[in-house]
Amino acid sequence: MARFLDLYCSLLKAVIAACLLVMVVLVFGNVVLRYGFNSGIAISEELSRWLLVWLTFLGAIVALRGHAHLGVDTLVRMLPATGKRICFIINYCLMLFADWLLLSGSWRQTIINLGDRAPATGLSMAIFYAVGVIFGVSAGVILLYDLYRVISGQASEDDLVAVRESEEV
Repeated sequence: MARFLDLYCSLLKAVIAACLLVMVVLVFGNVVLRYGFNSGIAISEELSRWLLVWLTFLGAIVALRGHAHLGVDTLVRMLPATGKRICFIINYCLMLFADWLLLSGSWRQTIINLGDRAPATGLSMAIFYAVGVIFGVSAGVILLYDLYRVISGQASEDDLVAVRESEEV
């Protein structure tokens, strides 16, 4: 499972890079067209905004897998292994609950906006909200996998501190 999650995150990194490339081309091209030729690409702003949202959510998945999100671990590092394990389980249960809220809300928004069209591109607005569903499912799988490793005893004591400092990377 760890190998699958690592490959999935590698794929997401490629998609993130592609989103960034398309955003740069659209925005730079639009600036050149506006100032140089008094013209522009009508869909540039809308599509760039959508790509930024997708890039952010996909990047959050990659960061979750690498335990790269911000966190305070001062208390947890001082606890014995059992205390770290308890804190980890409580922490991950709370994150799973928050993930469920985000997933269910994103799913509802995706369904509600299925028939609505974006003004500039004419694409379904469901595409905009679908990234929340992708994030919710992906984050749920990652969180459940990490939680399973801790509950089954496969995780080391270092794995129980779910925050990585930049020097540790």
